[in-house]
Amino acid sequence: MSTLDEKINEHFAGYVVRKDLVKAVKGNAIVPSYVLEYLLGQYCATDDEASIATGIETVKEILRKHYVHRNQSGLIQSEIKERGRYKVIDRVHVSLNEKTDSYEAVFENLAIKRVAIDSGTIKAHPKLLVTGVWCISDVSYEFTEQSGVSPWTVDTLKPIQVAGVDFEMYKEARGKFSTEEWIDVLMQSIGFNPEEFGKRGKLLQLMRLIPFVERNYNLIELGPKGTGKSHIYSEFSPHGQLISGGEVTVPKLFVNNSNGRIGLVGYWDVVAFDEFAGRTKKPQKALVDIMKNYMANKSFSRGVSTMGAEASFAFVGNTAHNVPYMLKNSDLFEELPSEFHDSAFIDRLHSYLPGWEIEVIRSELFSEGYGFIVDYLAEILRHLRNDDLSLVYQDAGFKLSSQISTRDRDAINKTMSGYMKLLFPAGGASNEELEELLLLAIESRKRVKDQLKRIDSTYPETDFHFVRPDGEKCAVTTLEEDEYPKFYHRNRASDVDEEDVEVVEEASSVSEVSATATEGDASEGTSQSLPREGHIVVKENRKGITFEKLFGPWVKGATKIVVTDPYIRMFHQARNMMEFLEMVIRQKSPEDHITVELVTTPNDGDMTKQREFLDAIVASCQTAGIDFSWSYDGSGTAHARHIVTDTGWKISLDRGLDIFQHFPAGDAFNLANRFQEHRAVKQFEVTYLRV
Repeated sequence: MSTLDEKINEHFAGYVVRKDLVKAVKGNAIVPSYVLEYLLGQYCATDDEASIATGIETVKEILRKHYVHRNQSGLIQSEIKERGRYKVIDRVHVSLNEKTDSYEAVFENLAIKRVAIDSGTIKAHPKLLVTGVWCISDVSYEFTEQSGVSPWTVDTLKPIQVAGVDFEMYKEARGKFSTEEWIDVLMQSIGFNPEEFGKRGKLLQLMRLIPFVERNYNLIELGPKGTGKSHIYSEFSPHGQLISGGEVTVPKLFVNNSNGRIGLVGYWDVVAFDEFAGRTKKPQKALVDIMKNYMANKSFSRGVSTMGAEASFAFVGNTAHNVPYMLKNSDLFEELPSEFHDSAFIDRLHSYLPGWEIEVIRSELFSEGYGFIVDYLAEILRHLRNDDLSLVYQDAGFKLSSQISTRDRDAINKTMSGYMKLLFPAGGASNEELEELLLLAIESRKRVKDQLKRIDSTYPETDFHFVRPDGEKCAVTTLEEDEYPKFYHRNRASDVDEEDVEVVEEASSVSEVSATATEGDASEGTSQSLPREGHIVVKENRKGITFEKLFGPWVKGATKIVVTDPYIRMFHQARNMMEFLEMVIRQKSPEDHITVELVTTPNDGDMTKQREFLDAIVASCQTAGIDFSWSYDGSGTAHARHIVTDTGWKISLDRGLDIFQHFPAGDAFNLANRFQEHRAVKQFEVTYLRV
């Protein structure tokens, strides 16, 4: 086990499970992860390998005997008849038969209807009346010749969910973890390997949990296929319900006026709309209107009366085009049905999660470490819905811009409250941590507001910034705004000619670097630009960054380059060094000869491999006019990372050459493996100095 796994087991004994066990027991059982983890939590909530092995076999046996496969429904029905009573794991839905004044259950996989169930069970578990709930049930069979009486009866029924949690213990144990460790605990709990994600990537994944922890929170996530947008809502919690965006109706979602029965929003913490995007879809106008009213006012009309509810909405869907295409030709909401591509609806969204920043699901992204049994965490998050931590940042001295409207402010506050509940349920966040979350909360709302301005020109320009406790103003931009400024600031409602676009492009090149330069400078420059002194900051997850744009103008013309980077040790770091040299080769004329020296530190874990990597680079560059050499730092001062040229430039690098996030380097057909500009970067800073 990793150090983090040991720590999780120490402080949350009995509430954690090894996440790879779900695959080990699932087989061909089509059940949500929280059902399997509920069973694993009963038998495998330990770090003892022998107990885990025994527990896995027990869970497999329970599933084999009691989980009902649709194609075996007849066999299980016969088993119940012959035995008289049998325990099954199935999805159960209940309705009231008004003719007989009795409740009747439907077992989906078992394919039996009109199963008698007592009213006491319904009072204890009212969600059974709204939609299917996974349950462990004892079903009896007793035939009677009495007309209209079903032979099936539910003797006992237990929804698959944790009965109760000790929230004070949870908060106390949270204090044993650092913020970084706790973020990794939550990442492993939702099934992801935190080592495969940067800090921003982790926080974006955790944003998907905010609807579970924050009442009446409206989140939208649009992005490419295959990023797991709906997984968290279908597999993570028994308190969330995922429905197809095209199947929902007013009675199903809000209230059935004919019988007064409340819909999904009255019983579920989160209602998620899958496949919400699709311009050809035609939702009911009445549904759109009542949704807009509910999202704004937390209430909806039932005939002449008004009802309230606290369910959060999550809208997930696929985009058909990449970000620059959408920004140039339409807007980031272009795939929504026309009825929802409406400023009044969009303005009610609290945050836009940029799905194009989420990794496409790959096998190595899944965790094999320990995380919370998801049902336990789901109960904790449900408990936290009662708290309001939205103004913690204000208590710490941060202030939002006075230009930010009340609706924008409410959206930012709800996102902040959600993050605080997830990461700091007992408080204790530092000002640096508050600022990081505040930036993301403002950005997620700014993304909505900026697109509203494109769709409806009557929306005013808003200066999204906040003021730090020391009085310093901090402007907020979205990642795509920094990456594609020439398209992002193009107002869809007005005409922008080509000359305007060229001016924007020219002004944001690396050649314009100054002391006040922004990260936008890093993506537009070319090797022909004239280098200047300055400083740039590049946000995590940004693409379009290359060594050519970062270093090309500053190393061009040099005959000697010294790279000091203590972390050229592992394979991917040596690959970065090789790609830097490839950039130098492209910069020079074929007849030129350039000396490049690397000063690094030894890899105590495997110096032999490190030497092999670096010596291979030496041999490779000899025929290209590059005299590459490397050495270990003897002074012990190589913790600094910089590039120095004999033309008088010093480039200080806070991360050295290791600026790219992990990508599948072994996949020859992956664009990120072929082009640096298709890789997401870590957050980093570069300072250009004349020496």
